[in-house]
Amino acid sequence: MKSKKQKRQGDFQKIQLKVGKKKPKADNATDVSFRSKAIHLPEQLKHADSGPTTHRHLDIKDLLSKLHHINSNIKQGALVGLRELLSAQPTLIELHASAVLSEVAALFTDKDGSVRAAAVRLLRFIAQCISAERVAPFFPLLSAHLTCAMTHISEAIQEDSLRVLDVLLEHYPGLLSQRHTVLLTNFLELISQKRKAGTGQDKSGKGGFALTISTSRSITAQQWRLTVLLRLGSFLQAVVEERPLEEGVTSMIGLGMWAGEKGSVRPVDVNWEEHVFGKGRIQVFENSGAVPTPHSTYRLRPDSKAGAGMNKELCSAETVQGFAGTLVPLLLEIWVEAAGGDQVQTNSGHLLSAEAMALMFQILTILQLLRRLTPQRDQQDILDAWFRNSYLTDFKHHFMKNFPYGLLEVARHKKKADGKKIRQQVAAGTVAGGNVEPLALNVTLCQVMVTLSLRGQDHVEAEDADWLGPIRIFIRDTLSNGGKLSSKHLAALLEVVWRMIVTQRSRVVTDDLLQAVFVQYQQRNLAVNVRTLLLRFFSQLYIQEHQNHPHIARSRILARWLASLPVQLVQLGSRNPQLSAQLLETIHPAAARGNKDLLQSLQKNACCIYDPQEGCVVVLPVESQKRLVQILHFLPAFPAELLACLSQVCNTGRVSASLATMLIRTIHLRSPLSGWLSSSQDVPVKDVDYLSFFFTTLTGFSSEMLRALQDTDEDGLLPSSTLSPLSVFATTLEQFLHHWDVVEEVCHCLDTLGSHAQCFDVIQNAIIKNLCGLVVVPDCVCAAILRCVPRLLDVNFLPSDTLLHFLSDCCLSMLSLLLQLEQSARKRDAVWEACFAALSTVPRLLRLVLQSLRVCDLCEEELPVLAQILSLLLQHTQLRNHMMANASLLQHIIQDLTHFYGGETREQWLTDLLYCYSVTLSGHRANMGMRDIY
Repeated sequence: MKSKKQKRQGDFQKIQLKVGKKKPKADNATDVSFRSKAIHLPEQLKHADSGPTTHRHLDIKDLLSKLHHINSNIKQGALVGLRELLSAQPTLIELHASAVLSEVAALFTDKDGSVRAAAVRLLRFIAQCISAERVAPFFPLLSAHLTCAMTHISEAIQEDSLRVLDVLLEHYPGLLSQRHTVLLTNFLELISQKRKAGTGQDKSGKGGFALTISTSRSITAQQWRLTVLLRLGSFLQAVVEERPLEEGVTSMIGLGMWAGEKGSVRPVDVNWEEHVFGKGRIQVFENSGAVPTPHSTYRLRPDSKAGAGMNKELCSAETVQGFAGTLVPLLLEIWVEAAGGDQVQTNSGHLLSAEAMALMFQILTILQLLRRLTPQRDQQDILDAWFRNSYLTDFKHHFMKNFPYGLLEVARHKKKADGKKIRQQVAAGTVAGGNVEPLALNVTLCQVMVTLSLRGQDHVEAEDADWLGPIRIFIRDTLSNGGKLSSKHLAALLEVVWRMIVTQRSRVVTDDLLQAVFVQYQQRNLAVNVRTLLLRFFSQLYIQEHQNHPHIARSRILARWLASLPVQLVQLGSRNPQLSAQLLETIHPAAARGNKDLLQSLQKNACCIYDPQEGCVVVLPVESQKRLVQILHFLPAFPAELLACLSQVCNTGRVSASLATMLIRTIHLRSPLSGWLSSSQDVPVKDVDYLSFFFTTLTGFSSEMLRALQDTDEDGLLPSSTLSPLSVFATTLEQFLHHWDVVEEVCHCLDTLGSHAQCFDVIQNAIIKNLCGLVVVPDCVCAAILRCVPRLLDVNFLPSDTLLHFLSDCCLSMLSLLLQLEQSARKRDAVWEACFAALSTVPRLLRLVLQSLRVCDLCEEELPVLAQILSLLLQHTQLRNHMMANASLLQHIIQDLTHFYGGETREQWLTDLLYCYSVTLSGHRANMGMRDIY
């Protein structure tokens, strides 16, 4: 048996290598005797089509992924690449809005300033390309990142957060204003910090926040506060503008009436629980007038969930008081610091540096906006009372101490501009708010202070005289010093004047302030917008406050202004139709209220206003023309000269037929002949002038025009002949139809008079005196006479022979004109209607017409015309009986025509005439008595 040592040696035997012999292969050696070939997969090596890329071949997913890189340069390059890609492919913004906005918003708090600046630039570009409706679902995320940036511990990030705020305020003010609950607190934390616990509010009235000063910023503390307050003012302005006002509420007293404020809407309240089991359909309409406003308070669902900064609305006085109670003490501290710093440099406390003036102006602007946060009028009154009780003493002490303020001129040495400092100021936004004029500061201060004055019966003159007196002096001097004011400053001054007039209710104060405004109004070469502001101010002051405030109604300055309006209307004319319309908007209600001064001036300038050639009634637009016609209803008297002008206005065609009929109806109603009750000493329209006006309007041509027409040889003149005794002047179709509508209204008014016989006698004498001797007569005049006489003819009154012969000539001439010339259907129908009505109504007129038709006096070319006239008369149903009553004359005429063409061949027109005659004769027997005709 083997020993253990021998066994071990057998297990681990070492192979002996010999020189010259090959080395034996190992047991685990790999056999490499095989051959292989390469496998080519070209399709797998191709890059997938990932859409548009940048010049570095990076698509949007690659760029978004690089925004999470730790290297700031890579993140900045990715932001630049995103802007390049989105600029080339704008459709990608809509497709990847969620991812892009979320990634960009996360960089608002990046530690590197260049990355934050690139993110703001990209956000501004995206905001220019995408609407607020598309951004709304992602705006809570943007707002959250903005809040983080504004409350960040890094001061550089806080400064850059204001640039983000600028972008959102510029493009999405409505969405941003809905986050006011969180953002207003963020604004406070940018310039202040909460006081230590337990101190609360001290006896000096300071709030729970204290101003902070940082020495590590690139700008001064005053510049930083100005930068923050500028953004706060813009944010509050967005909150005010994006929320609609309720019905009857204006954003500022008086200013909304002439400064173009947004219109008010009425909220629509629907209780859906009441209609859960209803079977009818529910329709919700917004009651906002003829033109609906896009700013509606009706929503199917809230814009955001509770807890997202929307749980508290700035719509009640209590909510605004809570925020103002914290902000106003801080604003007063900033005011004191700004004013105190300038007093160190100069003994004159009213002189301020440009930076301090800009800061004070922004403080006053924010105070104004705080008051406008409450849309309801009653809530505004509560807020005004709270401001007065809480801060009137402080405002008088700080604001009015050195009022009015001026600009401190500081001599500066010429030196090279510090470009770095300028860039820092531009980046902080202080340059834009640093250019404030002293006038803007003083006027805004006046606006803030007058809202604190007592209203109505609560006003005690001596109580507020110490600070209202300087304001009144400043307003009076500013308006009456002869300087030109911009529309913005003027609107603010007029608001202050309005508020002081309405609240103080003093005739002395009213005349003093209105005299200053009237001096500004009387200046020459004012801009159109400035003139419009002044005109609207006086107009709305008179229209809206005239009845409620007797001291305004008795103002002699307002009376002078009203008396000057007609003169201004004459001078202005059509040079500015909008301004003329504004004048008429005041003249009309003042005339309706019977303002004595206005009516006297209007009566004096009436002939110029209603001049038919260059008067306002013919040169202004239709709406203004309508107002001018309506004003005639209140005119004290209508002299003959004015009625002559009005008659020509109706006939010239420069006003529409509807306005002409309205004018005629107005003159008719003002006349005693129509039943107008007035004393014998005060008759608006005399009877003689009334009838002269209506006859002149009826003819459509003045006596001078008719005389001039007798010597004319125009192309439209039809020469006289046996079938046309008068030489008819053919007017244009437009003129004829316009005059025809006027004639209808004239006949209607004359038909309503009491005695038809007397009226017809007057009209008959006028026709005989002015028309019967004419040789050339316009066709519209012939048609008017033929239309008017049958309507006014009394059954117990027989017209004179002279009138009958003139009517016969008119009727025969018009029938010949229509058969010889091509006329429109409406004109032909109107003339036939007038002719047939006259022939069937006026006694003996048809006999005179038939007697004048002598065949022997006609030439061969006129015979077909005669036959057509007779055929028309025979075919008319209303004239058949009258024609058969004159059968002997008719038979004699037809026999003459038949004798003239007694040959074997017969003309077609003669055949038609004989057929009509035979049909008429067979249908009516010749046993009709004269009593059946007349």
